[in-house]
Amino acid sequence: MLTNVAKARLLHSLLIQEIPQFLGYLNELTKTILNDKERIKAEWKDQLFGVDFWFDLAGEVHRVMAKYPKDLHKSPNVFADQLFDGYTAIFTAHALTQYVALGRHTDPKFKPAVDLLFG
Repeated sequence: MLTNVAKARLLHSLLIQEIPQFLGYLNELTKTILNDKERIKAEWKDQLFGVDFWFDLAGEVHRVMAKYPKDLHKSPNVFADQLFDGYTAIFTAHALTQYVALGRHTDPKFKPAVDLLFG
């Protein structure tokens, strides 16, 4: 059994060329969520947790991305430890599955890897 941190470390190590594009998507997603709170609150229905918790997670991911911009790209350990540990993993894993569902990835091996590790 792999933890979310171990899964993310493995994904980063195996498919590092895809990580910058995913981090770009993650950055866009957090900015959209943090800048469009009123619309998201109005549309939030029957979710597993409250909308304010989702905003807190987006804010934490945004802070991590600002604090470690180069290390997230280069280091599997920083990527995994900072983005896939604790509750932050809920947001980041969701973003990762959205990223591949939307077909934003360029490496054809990335989607099966994400499905296997986080699906």
